Amino acid sequence: MTTSSASSTSSFLITALRAISASIVVMMFFSTNTNYLRAEAARAFFVFGDSLVDSGNNNYLATTARADSPPYGIDYPTHRPTGRFSNGLNLPDIISEEIGSESTLPYLNPELTGEKLLVGANFASAGIGVLNDTGVQFVSIIRIYQQFQYFQQYQLRLSALIGEKEAQRRVNGALVLMTLGGNDFVNNYFIPLSPRRRQFSISAFSELVITEYRKILLQLYDLGARRVLVTGTGPLGCVPSELASSGSRNGECAPEPQQAAAIFNPMLVQMLKGLNQELGSDVFVIANAFQMNMDFLKNPQQFGFITSKVACCGQGAYNGMGVCNVLSNLCPDRNVYAFWDPFHPTERATRLIVKQIMSGSTDYMSPMNLSTIMALDSRV
Repeated sequence: MTTSSASSTSSFLITALRAISASIVVMMFFSTNTNYLRAEAARAFFVFGDSLVDSGNNNYLATTARADSPPYGIDYPTHRPTGRFSNGLNLPDIISEEIGSESTLPYLNPELTGEKLLVGANFASAGIGVLNDTGVQFVSIIRIYQQFQYFQQYQLRLSALIGEKEAQRRVNGALVLMTLGGNDFVNNYFIPLSPRRRQFSISAFSELVITEYRKILLQLYDLGARRVLVTGTGPLGCVPSELASSGSRNGECAPEPQQAAAIFNPMLVQMLKGLNQELGSDVFVIANAFQMNMDFLKNPQQFGFITSKVACCGQGAYNGMGVCNVLSNLCPDRNVYAFWDPFHPTERATRLIVKQIMSGSTDYMSPMNLSTIMALDSRV
């Protein structure tokens, strides 16, 4: 081979290698940025509330209100406890699935950084209520106004990532889930020797909770929320914990907690309607969690459950005593139980609830269901 042909071959190889290297760089750039753009394009999702929607914030706190040990998470994709009060996915996870988004990370999770911020965040903390004295027995929990402080911190972090104007647009366009109220009854009003019960009738206490809840929702609006899904309380007297503590003989629901839910939920509906009228827009959408739950609690076999009284994980009557842990009774098939532990539904029961949130009639969703909301908001 001549010197000139060797030089030509060498030049060709160098050029080819440079082209391949450039292609790899471009592919890496687009691969990295595709995830970023996908997260940016999807609607952000923010979650506030209690254990029904806590995805693991309490794992980082010194509290007994935790779900970070087996058998919690037994049916989660990793088969490990995550801090969700479920055998698998919880309410925010399944809503995220339905709206085509990845699950929001707990705000206290150190992985919530960079492009993950575009997805949104979960600020919920097990044990909290509308009232500040709810859940004092759990010591260190993130009360609702602290959740809002974290939300403000989040917005500053998002602004640093994509700019203040774009961050505000993203927050205003987000879907927000708020789940509060149940603990104000089961972990405040109805606990033994409760001061609140000596102060108030069930009706008067419900009015107090509604008054404070209204202030909370207005502050959430002031923080930029423009589409908020608010869940009412479920049938408080029908959870295994209440069946056990009330001495239910044949699985009949405890009457006083049921009465509380029957009083509180209509008050919540009226309060939200009033807020929407005041704001001139359907900012707040109410999910009738009471009826969504009662459908399968009254007719479990119709929905494929063998029981809606006994928890899958627990001990004592109805597996409703104490907490779910490694020493508890554990059912072999979570799909045929409506309740996972003494207070919380199984993933399968939660999927039935989300089905109604997505496409339920006005008996379940007011003024409209989430599918309608997503369709309307996509045109804006």
